[in-house]
Amino acid sequence: MAASWLDRVLTLPQYALPHHALSLLAHRLTRLRRPAALKNAMIRAFIRAYGVDMNLAAEPTPEAYPDFNSFFTRPLVPGARPIAEPPEGIVSPADGAFSQLGSIAGDQIFQAKGHQYTLQALLGGGAADAAPFLGGQFATIYLSPKDYHRVHMPCAGTLRSMLHVPGRLFSVNSRTARVVPGLFARNERVVALFDTEAGPMAVILVGALFVAGIEMVWSGLVTPPTRARVRRWDYEDGPQLARGAELGRFNMGSTVIVLFPPGAMAWEPHHGPTDAVQMGELLGRMLR
Repeated sequence: MAASWLDRVLTLPQYALPHHALSLLAHRLTRLRRPAALKNAMIRAFIRAYGVDMNLAAEPTPEAYPDFNSFFTRPLVPGARPIAEPPEGIVSPADGAFSQLGSIAGDQIFQAKGHQYTLQALLGGGAADAAPFLGGQFATIYLSPKDYHRVHMPCAGTLRSMLHVPGRLFSVNSRTARVVPGLFARNERVVALFDTEAGPMAVILVGALFVAGIEMVWSGLVTPPTRARVRRWDYEDGPQLARGAELGRFNMGSTVIVLFPPGAMAWEPHHGPTDAVQMGELLGRMLR
Protein backbone atom coordinates (compact mmCIF):
# COMPACT_ATOMS: atom_id res chain seq x y z
CA MET A 1 0.00 0.00 0.00
CA ALA A 2 1.50 3.30 -1.12
CA ALA A 3 1.48 6.43 1.02
CA SER A 4 -1.60 8.62 0.56
CA TRP A 5 -1.72 12.40 0.72
CA LEU A 6 -3.24 12.09 4.20
CA ASP A 7 -0.34 9.85 5.30
CA ARG A 8 2.09 12.54 4.19
CA VAL A 9 0.18 15.43 5.76
CA LEU A 10 -0.02 13.65 9.13
CA THR A 11 3.58 12.40 9.09
CA LEU A 12 5.63 15.31 7.76
CA PRO A 13 5.32 17.42 10.98
CA GLN A 14 7.35 14.71 12.74
CA TYR A 15 10.47 15.94 10.92
CA ALA A 16 10.31 19.21 12.88
CA LEU A 17 9.71 17.68 16.31
CA PRO A 18 12.50 17.60 18.93
CA HIS A 19 12.41 13.79 19.07
CA HIS A 20 14.90 13.20 21.85
CA ALA A 21 13.72 16.07 24.02
CA LEU A 22 10.15 14.74 23.90
CA SER A 23 11.34 11.22 24.66
CA LEU A 24 13.44 12.44 27.58
CA LEU A 25 10.36 14.19 28.93
CA ALA A 26 8.42 10.94 28.56
CA HIS A 27 11.23 9.13 30.38
CA ARG A 28 10.86 11.45 33.37
CA LEU A 29 7.06 11.53 33.42
CA THR A 30 6.70 7.75 33.24
CA ARG A 31 8.91 7.36 36.33
CA LEU A 32 7.05 9.79 38.57
CA ARG A 33 5.78 8.10 41.75
CA ARG A 34 4.07 11.06 43.36
CA PRO A 35 1.38 12.10 43.55
CA ALA A 36 0.20 8.50 43.57
CA ALA A 37 -3.33 9.54 42.56
CA LEU A 38 -1.98 11.05 39.33
CA LYS A 39 0.13 7.97 38.58
CA ASN A 40 -2.86 5.68 39.15
CA ALA A 41 -5.11 7.88 37.02
CA MET A 42 -2.59 7.76 34.15
CA ILE A 43 -2.43 3.97 34.28
CA ARG A 44 -6.21 3.56 34.41
CA ALA A 45 -6.72 6.02 31.55
CA PHE A 46 -4.16 4.12 29.45
CA ILE A 47 -5.87 0.78 30.17
CA ARG A 48 -9.23 2.19 29.05
CA ALA A 49 -7.88 3.99 25.98
CA TYR A 50 -6.00 1.00 24.57
CA GLY A 51 -8.05 -1.91 25.90
CA VAL A 52 -5.20 -3.47 27.88
CA ASP A 53 -6.09 -6.94 29.19
CA MET A 54 -4.95 -6.80 32.80
CA ASN A 55 -6.08 -10.39 33.37
CA LEU A 56 -2.81 -11.41 31.70
CA ALA A 57 -0.66 -9.22 33.96
CA ALA A 58 1.18 -10.84 36.86
CA GLU A 59 -0.08 -7.90 38.93
CA PRO A 60 -3.57 -6.87 37.69
CA THR A 61 -4.03 -3.93 40.07
CA PRO A 62 -2.86 -0.52 38.75
CA GLU A 63 -2.16 0.76 42.27
CA ALA A 64 0.47 -1.97 42.75
CA TYR A 65 2.84 -0.43 40.18
CA PRO A 66 5.25 2.14 41.62
CA ASP A 67 5.22 4.21 38.41
CA PHE A 68 3.80 4.19 34.89
CA ASN A 69 6.89 2.60 33.38
CA SER A 70 6.63 -0.38 35.74
CA PHE A 71 3.08 -0.88 34.50
CA PHE A 72 4.10 -0.50 30.85
CA THR A 73 6.85 -3.13 31.15
CA ARG A 74 4.67 -5.41 33.31
CA PRO A 75 5.41 -9.15 33.36
CA LEU A 76 2.67 -11.62 32.46
CA VAL A 77 1.20 -14.43 34.52
CA PRO A 78 3.12 -17.73 34.15
CA GLY A 79 1.88 -19.65 31.12
CA ALA A 80 0.26 -16.65 29.43
CA ARG A 81 2.65 -16.99 26.50
CA PRO A 82 3.57 -20.67 26.00
CA ILE A 83 6.61 -21.32 23.82
CA ALA A 84 5.88 -23.37 20.68
CA GLU A 85 7.12 -26.93 21.12
CA PRO A 86 9.02 -28.04 17.97
CA PRO A 87 12.73 -28.08 18.86
CA GLU A 88 13.57 -26.64 15.45
CA GLY A 89 10.93 -23.94 15.84
CA ILE A 90 11.66 -20.22 15.74
CA VAL A 91 9.21 -18.25 17.84
CA SER A 92 7.97 -14.68 17.92
CA PRO A 93 10.15 -12.43 20.10
CA ALA A 94 7.23 -10.17 21.02
CA ASP A 95 3.52 -9.49 21.00
CA GLY A 96 2.44 -7.30 18.12
CA ALA A 97 1.70 -7.46 14.40
CA PHE A 98 3.89 -8.10 11.40
CA SER A 99 4.87 -4.95 9.58
CA GLN A 100 6.70 -7.03 6.95
CA LEU A 101 8.44 -10.39 6.68
CA GLY A 102 10.12 -12.41 3.99
CA SER A 103 13.38 -12.58 2.07
CA ILE A 104 16.12 -9.96 2.02
CA ALA A 105 16.83 -8.96 -1.60
CA GLY A 106 20.61 -8.89 -1.55
CA ASP A 107 21.24 -6.18 1.03
CA GLN A 108 17.78 -4.56 0.67
CA ILE A 109 15.04 -4.99 3.29
CA PHE A 110 11.47 -4.13 2.32
CA GLN A 111 9.85 -1.46 4.52
CA ALA A 112 6.71 -0.44 2.61
CA LYS A 113 5.73 0.16 -1.00
CA GLY A 114 8.39 2.42 -2.49
CA HIS A 115 10.71 2.18 0.53
CA GLN A 116 13.61 -0.12 1.32
CA TYR A 117 16.70 0.16 3.50
CA THR A 118 20.03 -1.64 3.59
CA LEU A 119 21.23 -4.30 5.99
CA GLN A 120 24.45 -2.42 6.55
CA ALA A 121 22.62 0.77 7.56
CA LEU A 122 20.25 -1.13 9.86
CA LEU A 123 23.11 -2.88 11.67
CA GLY A 124 25.12 0.28 12.24
CA GLY A 125 27.27 0.50 9.14
CA GLY A 126 29.54 -2.51 9.55
CA ALA A 127 29.91 -4.59 6.38
CA ALA A 128 31.21 -7.59 8.34
CA ASP A 129 28.10 -7.65 10.54
CA ALA A 130 25.79 -7.39 7.51
CA ALA A 131 27.55 -9.99 5.32
CA PRO A 132 26.06 -13.16 6.91
CA PHE A 133 22.50 -11.89 6.35
CA LEU A 134 22.80 -10.92 2.66
CA GLY A 135 19.96 -12.66 0.83
CA GLY A 136 18.62 -14.03 4.12
CA GLN A 137 15.30 -13.70 5.93
CA PHE A 138 13.76 -10.91 8.01
CA ALA A 139 10.66 -10.23 10.08
CA THR A 140 9.55 -6.81 11.35
CA ILE A 141 7.09 -6.82 14.27
CA TYR A 142 5.33 -3.67 15.46
CA LEU A 143 4.36 -3.45 19.14
CA SER A 144 1.26 -1.34 19.75
CA PRO A 145 0.72 0.52 23.05
CA LYS A 146 -1.55 -2.21 24.45
CA ASP A 147 0.96 -5.01 23.83
CA TYR A 148 3.31 -6.81 26.21
CA HIS A 149 6.60 -4.92 25.84
CA ARG A 150 9.26 -7.42 26.79
CA VAL A 151 11.33 -8.98 24.01
CA HIS A 152 12.34 -12.66 24.02
CA MET A 153 14.68 -15.00 22.16
CA PRO A 154 13.32 -16.45 18.88
CA CYS A 155 15.67 -19.41 19.37
CA ALA A 156 18.46 -20.34 21.76
CA GLY A 157 21.66 -18.39 21.23
CA THR A 158 24.88 -16.98 22.64
CA LEU A 159 25.40 -13.22 22.58
CA ARG A 160 28.33 -12.23 20.37
CA SER A 161 27.99 -8.43 20.05
CA MET A 162 25.73 -5.53 20.93
CA LEU A 163 25.60 -2.13 19.23
CA HIS A 164 23.81 1.07 20.15
CA VAL A 165 23.12 2.99 16.94
CA PRO A 166 22.04 6.63 17.45
CA GLY A 167 19.40 8.22 15.24
CA ARG A 168 16.05 9.98 15.09
CA LEU A 169 12.91 8.84 16.89
CA PHE A 170 10.12 8.91 14.32
CA SER A 171 6.93 7.04 15.11
CA VAL A 172 7.10 3.49 13.72
CA ASN A 173 3.43 2.88 12.93
CA SER A 174 2.33 1.76 9.48
CA ARG A 175 1.52 5.29 8.31
CA THR A 176 5.00 6.57 9.13
CA ALA A 177 6.58 3.49 7.51
CA ARG A 178 4.78 4.37 4.27
CA VAL A 179 6.16 7.93 4.29
CA VAL A 180 9.62 8.12 5.92
CA PRO A 181 12.40 6.60 3.77
CA GLY A 182 14.65 4.12 5.57
CA LEU A 183 12.65 4.53 8.78
CA PHE A 184 14.06 1.58 10.73
CA ALA A 185 17.63 2.39 9.69
CA ARG A 186 17.18 6.04 10.73
CA ASN A 187 15.72 5.60 14.20
CA GLU A 188 17.86 4.99 17.26
CA ARG A 189 18.19 1.27 17.96
CA VAL A 190 20.00 -1.51 19.80
CA VAL A 191 21.38 -4.39 17.74
CA ALA A 192 22.07 -7.76 19.39
CA LEU A 193 24.03 -10.36 17.39
CA PHE A 194 23.84 -14.01 18.43
CA ASP A 195 25.33 -17.35 17.44
CA THR A 196 22.59 -20.02 17.16
CA GLU A 197 22.10 -23.54 15.80
CA ALA A 198 20.74 -21.89 12.64
CA GLY A 199 23.84 -19.69 12.32
CA PRO A 200 24.06 -15.97 13.09
CA MET A 201 20.89 -14.20 14.25
CA ALA A 202 20.28 -10.49 14.74
CA VAL A 203 17.57 -9.05 16.97
CA ILE A 204 17.15 -5.29 16.58
CA LEU A 205 15.11 -3.21 19.04
CA VAL A 206 14.12 -0.02 17.22
CA GLY A 207 13.30 3.10 19.22
CA ALA A 208 10.48 5.50 18.38
CA LEU A 209 8.91 8.78 19.44
CA PHE A 210 8.26 8.73 23.22
CA VAL A 211 10.18 5.45 23.62
CA ALA A 212 11.89 6.42 26.81
CA GLY A 213 14.48 3.68 26.99
CA ILE A 214 15.66 0.31 25.68
CA GLU A 215 16.98 -2.18 28.24
CA MET A 216 18.82 -5.45 27.71
CA VAL A 217 18.93 -8.15 30.38
CA TRP A 218 22.74 -8.43 30.32
CA SER A 219 23.52 -4.70 30.40
CA GLY A 220 20.56 -2.80 31.81
CA LEU A 221 19.49 0.51 30.26
CA VAL A 222 21.28 1.19 26.96
CA THR A 223 19.39 4.28 25.84
CA PRO A 224 18.88 6.97 27.02
CA PRO A 225 21.32 8.64 27.21
CA THR A 226 21.81 8.96 23.48
CA ARG A 227 25.21 9.40 21.82
CA ALA A 228 26.43 10.84 18.51
CA ARG A 229 28.41 7.74 17.52
CA VAL A 230 27.75 4.03 17.30
CA ARG A 231 28.79 2.21 20.46
CA ARG A 232 29.79 -1.46 20.29
CA TRP A 233 30.37 -4.23 22.84
CA ASP A 234 31.88 -7.57 21.83
CA TYR A 235 31.64 -10.61 24.10
CA GLU A 236 34.16 -13.44 24.11
CA ASP A 237 32.01 -15.44 26.51
CA GLY A 238 28.60 -13.84 26.15
CA PRO A 239 25.47 -14.94 27.99
CA GLN A 240 23.63 -17.98 26.66
CA LEU A 241 19.88 -17.48 26.41
CA ALA A 242 17.28 -20.19 25.89
CA ARG A 243 14.52 -19.97 23.32
CA GLY A 244 11.78 -17.83 24.83
CA ALA A 245 14.06 -16.24 27.44
CA GLU A 246 13.71 -12.50 27.94
CA LEU A 247 16.47 -10.51 26.23
CA GLY A 248 15.27 -6.93 26.62
CA ARG A 249 12.35 -4.55 26.89
CA PHE A 250 10.99 -1.27 25.62
CA ASN A 251 10.18 1.45 28.13
CA MET A 252 7.29 2.54 25.89
CA GLY A 253 6.63 0.67 22.65
CA SER A 254 8.29 0.24 19.28
CA THR A 255 9.45 -2.38 16.76
CA VAL A 256 11.56 -5.56 16.74
CA ILE A 257 13.37 -6.82 13.63
CA VAL A 258 14.81 -10.35 13.42
CA LEU A 259 17.38 -11.42 10.80
CA PHE A 260 18.61 -14.87 9.72
CA PRO A 261 21.15 -15.94 7.05
CA PRO A 262 20.11 -17.50 3.73
CA GLY A 263 19.20 -21.19 3.95
CA ALA A 264 19.01 -21.12 7.75
CA MET A 265 15.25 -21.07 8.27
CA ALA A 266 11.85 -20.75 6.60
CA TRP A 267 8.85 -18.73 7.77
CA GLU A 268 5.57 -20.53 8.39
CA PRO A 269 3.57 -19.97 5.17
CA HIS A 270 0.41 -18.68 6.85
CA HIS A 271 2.11 -15.56 8.27
CA GLY A 272 1.85 -12.26 6.41
CA PRO A 273 1.96 -8.46 6.85
CA THR A 274 -0.53 -7.00 9.37
CA ASP A 275 -1.15 -10.43 10.97
CA ALA A 276 -1.25 -10.33 14.77
CA VAL A 277 1.31 -12.44 16.60
CA GLN A 278 2.08 -13.32 20.21
CA MET A 279 5.39 -13.89 21.92
CA GLY A 280 6.22 -17.62 21.79
CA GLU A 281 4.06 -18.31 18.74
CA LEU A 282 5.72 -20.39 16.02
CA LEU A 283 7.08 -18.14 13.26
CA GLY A 284 9.31 -20.52 11.33
CA ARG A 285 11.58 -23.53 11.42
CA MET A 286 15.32 -24.06 11.23
CA LEU A 287 16.54 -25.76 8.06
CA ARG A 288 20.04 -26.60 9.33
